[in-house]
Amino acid sequence: MTSSTDLAALMCSRLCHDMLSPVGALNNGLELLATETDPVMRARIVELLEQSARASANKLKFFRLAFGAAGGFGEQVDVTEAHELIESLTSANERLRLDWAVAERSLSKSAIKTLLNLAAIGIDALVRGGTLFIGAECTAGKTEIVIRAEGPKIAFDDNIGLALAGQLVIADLSGRTAPAHMLYMLAKEKGGTIQSALASDALVLGAELPDGEGLIG
Repeated sequence: MTSSTDLAALMCSRLCHDMLSPVGALNNGLELLATETDPVMRARIVELLEQSARASANKLKFFRLAFGAAGGFGEQVDVTEAHELIESLTSANERLRLDWAVAERSLSKSAIKTLLNLAAIGIDALVRGGTLFIGAECTAGKTEIVIRAEGPKIAFDDNIGLALAGQLVIADLSGRTAPAHMLYMLAKEKGGTIQSALASDALVLGAELPDGEGLIG
């Protein structure tokens, strides 16, 4: 297989891994519903099924834009769409808080992919909850996106940092690190950079591109 095919396979693996939990919960709930006769328990199962269905739909919408070619035919994507997708993931966990600081009304498709994938890395790092800060601005001929994940415990795989820096070859990638490598390739193509910095209580991720190739239109 070519390197691009390998990367696509790894991205599909990541998507399947993340979808397994909510889809599995749907399957289990339907099996329980088929045998349960108590009205109270049936109502509770239906409630859980609705939650799992909502989680599945939210994740599919997120990955469709983060990994795929969603966003319409134009080069710009409404920032509201990205905001709603990230909020749907953070609101599903009562221990997470989203701090959104993006003033622009639209971003390029490259920007949206970068922002969503960095946000996903930040969410994964907050294993005990915390605050996910997302900011973006265009200044001095360049565009910057900043993600800060702050909480009581930060879990950040060193290999994700290496992938963001382009220091992992395709053969060393996994479904977990493939999105980070995709971001590196995207930034390199645009003439920009991806950065990451880890402290005991926070993970900071950033992207910077020239305005001509930029993340913000």
